[in-house]
Amino acid sequence: MKRSRFTEEQIIGILKEQEAGAKTADVCRKHGISDATFYKYKAKYGGMDVSDARKLKALEDENARLKKLLAEAMLDNAILKDVASKKLVTPDVKRDAVAHVCAQHGVSQRRACEVLSVDRSSVRYRSVRPDDASIREAMKKVASERRRFGYRRIHVMLGRQGIVMNLKKLRRLYREEKLTVRKRGGRKRALGTRRPLALPSRPNERWSLDFISDAFTDGRRFRVLAVVDDFTRECLCLVADTSLSGVRLARELDTLIDRRGKPRTIVSDNGTEMTSMAILKWCQETHVEWHYIAPGKPMQNGFIESFNGSFRDECLNETLFSSPAQARAAISSWKEDYNANRPHSSLGNITPNEFAMKMALEKQAA
Repeated sequence: MKRSRFTEEQIIGILKEQEAGAKTADVCRKHGISDATFYKYKAKYGGMDVSDARKLKALEDENARLKKLLAEAMLDNAILKDVASKKLVTPDVKRDAVAHVCAQHGVSQRRACEVLSVDRSSVRYRSVRPDDASIREAMKKVASERRRFGYRRIHVMLGRQGIVMNLKKLRRLYREEKLTVRKRGGRKRALGTRRPLALPSRPNERWSLDFISDAFTDGRRFRVLAVVDDFTRECLCLVADTSLSGVRLARELDTLIDRRGKPRTIVSDNGTEMTSMAILKWCQETHVEWHYIAPGKPMQNGFIESFNGSFRDECLNETLFSSPAQARAAISSWKEDYNANRPHSSLGNITPNEFAMKMALEKQAA
């Protein structure tokens, strides 16, 4: 609002001159104002004394101040409602919130920081930390090749490339690049009293086996026979076919024994293939002890269950199989990668092949 060049006392004095008998035109000419301005003064201050004019001015000033306070309070409430859904915890989130408030509500940075209770120094701070572009690219390359690897296994894979860094830093970069692996839901299993599974002490002491089901793109189902050495964690075989009977299972085990040697014990569930007459006959002929877990207790065969989870998560769920030949090729390639390249956390992040070789060297040295 434009400020008047006359005070209240001067305006009332002008009006008194006109009331004393002077012509309005002469009064306007004398004080350099227009007729419209004179009558505006008269409408506002006519019949007032100086004290009344001062009270009116004070009331107007107080009213303007209250309006300003109310407008500021309403703006503050609007700002707080706008960012109410955000948790202002980290400095980056606080900076983003302040920038959003400044852009959306047209307030200054100082005002936004005051309303949000944010320190201006943290908002104006610019990081001098390097962007680690080469590390980010290497990390994203590994994550794109192995989509189901978390940051711990990516840390191991980068270490093999000669990129040595703190695990916490890698985790921060991993989260900034939004590479977090989304967990897939699994079926719920009944909980009960659990007993720790006795660990084998040498290779071929105990094998675990199980069947895993999947489907081709045309809807046909197929199964995969998985056999794992519980000591070295090696995947001994992955046999994929549309039908796997007890006779086929015995034949595959004979082939595996010819290549690797006879196990002391084999652990499995109570499936029809494992309890068939062909397998019972095979056990009698080979003198291999066959241990069946309790029904409904898959964790009694925890090694193969853990392997099945990795196999399904990293291979079956990531690949579309169009034919048995293509499925066998992809599964065989994954098996070789699992044994030779994939770090195994329970083995100290070395591969099963490396662990088996290490155990063989220790046995020779002893």
